[in-house]
Amino acid sequence: MSSAREETDRGAEPVDYRFTLANERTFLAWIRTALGLLAGGVAVHAVVQEQWSVDFRTVLAVSCLLLSLVLAVGAYVHWRRVRAAMDEGRPLPGTVLVPILAVGTAFVAILACLAVLLH
Repeated sequence: MSSAREETDRGAEPVDYRFTLANERTFLAWIRTALGLLAGGVAVHAVVQEQWSVDFRTVLAVSCLLLSLVLAVGAYVHWRRVRAAMDEGRPLPGTVLVPILAVGTAFVAILACLAVLLH
């Protein structure tokens, strides 16, 4: 006989599976954002050749790539923390990903604006 909180190798399943699915959707949204930044960094490095100086292009590309890395790792850590909190019946933890993404995106946007204006 199985119960609503059947034990698994990961721990107790949440009472409502929708919470688990919502956690996974949030993780995937962060990963999509990280992939977009990764693609942007590669594109800046590969496509924008003659228009901007090598140093400026490198700073912009590396900024995108580092932000992508931070988001991908942070998304996984956050997904695990939320999953553990749900399994243990604790309140859901907050995340620092939102301010990191906001500040990082603003930084990349400022660099891109400078590149366009100084070209």
